[in-house]
Amino acid sequence: MLDIKNTTTQRTLFRISATGVSFATCLVVAFYLLPTASAYVASSTSYRLQADSINMGGTLSTSTSYRAEDTLGESGVGTSSSASYAVKAGYQQMQSTYLAISAPGNITLSPSILTTGGGIGNGSGTWTVTTDNAAGFTMNIRAATTPALVSGGDSFANYTPAGADPDFTFSVGAATSEFAFTPEGTDIVQKYKDNGVACNIGAGDTASACWMPLVTTAETIVTRTTANNPSGGATTLRFRAESGASNTQPIGSYSASVTLTVLAQ
Repeated sequence: MLDIKNTTTQRTLFRISATGVSFATCLVVAFYLLPTASAYVASSTSYRLQADSINMGGTLSTSTSYRAEDTLGESGVGTSSSASYAVKAGYQQMQSTYLAISAPGNITLSPSILTTGGGIGNGSGTWTVTTDNAAGFTMNIRAATTPALVSGGDSFANYTPAGADPDFTFSVGAATSEFAFTPEGTDIVQKYKDNGVACNIGAGDTASACWMPLVTTAETIVTRTTANNPSGGATTLRFRAESGASNTQPIGSYSASVTLTVLAQ
């Protein structure tokens, strides 16, 4: 049984247990909400100016304990709002970006996996991201180790797709054990979309299709280029561990540490 639960530090833990072999899988989800400009008025290869202001004068004053910036010549400044809009006018009234994540509760991976004879365990969780950033956001995932699912010197191998694209159908050899994931949702990147028989082609999103390994390099799984406030957008991550019919999986406590990162674009 695979349990995922959140802690106050936004750490998500989940466990696998099975008859004859015990697995403990730890999924650590860290959300990095980095402020990023959604629009800009000037740029080069090394900088971006999010906003500018035309004034008659102004100074920048600093000391060891304060920093003050002022300006002259502006009128009509301040913040105005109603039920349908918000306006910030005047010097340094720059746009702020709202980005929120709702993480899943407990998840159960079932059925149990036997030490001998093989089996498949499945589990899933849904993350909902809400932002008013006009340029949207990206979501990345990466594992802390290779292979991702390990217990001392034993492991479930990282899933091995047939080619560069994800495998539409999850397939493990009879004498092996492997661990994989797949994302689902309206904002998943093209790589995980399908045409019903193959991945990285078409615009479909077939359930439990397009499997890839969890690797230590950050993998972009979601890209959205517009705001989605206030409804937000959900992304479901499915996880699967399988031991082949002729494989003998050593008994142990298997764990994987995974980081999920959401960034405003």
